[in-house]
Amino acid sequence: MKNTTVTGPKGFLAAGISCGIKKSGNKDIGIISCPTGAKAAAVFTTNKVVSAAVTICKKHGKSASIEAVVVNSGNANTCTGKPGIKNAETMCKTAAQLVDAKPNQVLIASTGIIGHQLPMGKVTTGIILAAAQLANSPKAGDDFAHSIMTTDTKCKQAFKTINISGAEIKIAGTTKGAGMIAPNMATTLCFITTDANITKPLLQTALKNAVGQSLNKLTVDGHQSTNDTAIILASGLAENKIINKTDLRYKKFSAAVSDLCTDLAKQMALDAEGATRMFTVIINGAASKTEAVKAARAVADYALVKCAIHGGDPNWGRIICAVGSCGVKINPNKLSCSLGNTVVFKNGRPVKFDPKKVSKVIKQKEHKITINLGAGKHSDFCYGCDLSKAYVTINADYHT
Repeated sequence: MKNTTVTGPKGFLAAGISCGIKKSGNKDIGIISCPTGAKAAAVFTTNKVVSAAVTICKKHGKSASIEAVVVNSGNANTCTGKPGIKNAETMCKTAAQLVDAKPNQVLIASTGIIGHQLPMGKVTTGIILAAAQLANSPKAGDDFAHSIMTTDTKCKQAFKTINISGAEIKIAGTTKGAGMIAPNMATTLCFITTDANITKPLLQTALKNAVGQSLNKLTVDGHQSTNDTAIILASGLAENKIINKTDLRYKKFSAAVSDLCTDLAKQMALDAEGATRMFTVIINGAASKTEAVKAARAVADYALVKCAIHGGDPNWGRIICAVGSCGVKINPNKLSCSLGNTVVFKNGRPVKFDPKKVSKVIKQKEHKITINLGAGKHSDFCYGCDLSKAYVTINADYHT
């Protein structure tokens, strides 16, 4: 069986187990290990309040070689003060001892409820048990992917193979996230492994670009987490000639990482809390790139638009309202909107269309909303999802 999990690229082991953080008994501790050492790059939440894991991971991420990533779900270890920092450091130290590494060669991530101290007895035991199960099998990769989930209903994974200079390079990724997702960063937690031989600075550039055009374009509810972390590890074991400049080889690798992240972002949108479908908002004719971004997000976040999409209602008026009230420049006489391939509003006026036909487009698993502001030449996009009754139910019951 082809291994399309994070253990698919050469040099990686993984494991995921339950240590009792979650009352459900679901997996809640995961480890990715690279015994030969990997170059690492990471991007994090821009929230001013961050978890202890983010604080420690930023520091350890500067290390030249990383040998493991340890992750817990069910507890965010956020707003936990000095004890939280100490607990995050203990997690790294424990994992480091088990994989024969230094503590600063271990990266860390946490996700779950904010404001609770980690049950360190369970966590430490869990790390020990997970380390004992490290393997390079598809099952081990799947177990890790399941261990990072919280309100997710589906495990989200993606895999790509590319050829660079005659060498086969594999890239694999898994992500978790269903709520508290908004641009900058909308990753929640994302882990990517590759056996590409590439310099650390270019690995960082590739990850930043990929996240910027995929995961950072997703909004579920306009709220970013305190724990968002995306990490890529490169073992270098594909033995390709090292990618050390922004040539065609780098561009091919960077494009593949972006494609993988786009795949993961769309999986997240379709598994957003209560979501039944996703959509892409494309803004053209904006006065600036910044205004294009602002307008796209305004539509994707607009609750009335999201509700209309959930009901399959081609209510273009809500879309026009969203862009008109978000503070960007528009030319009312050139403002236009299409749902799918159907123009519903053009040059500031309604256009006759078949509501039933367009409703079918909206009810698809994925569709596009294209808006021209008529104010300039800039464009951008944003991914969004519908808003259902289940979103309220999930979030009303989340803490209890």
